[in-house]
Amino acid sequence: MKISVDMDVCDVHGQCAFAAPDVFQLDDVGDLTYDSEPDDSTRANVENAVRLCPVQAIRILR
Repeated sequence: MKISVDMDVCDVHGQCAFAAPDVFQLDDVGDLTYDSEPDDSTRANVENAVRLCPVQAIRILR
């Protein structure tokens, strides 16, 4: 699986980090970091993160 986060759109609400903590994290200064090619076993959590993102900044590319 490959994902993308549009950082120009992301407002760092952090909902993705709650939904898929193995993929999305907030660093020490509150910026979003993420694994752009997470394991397929995380797909359900990533799909949930996509749905929960209030600004729809997350895309599953494949």
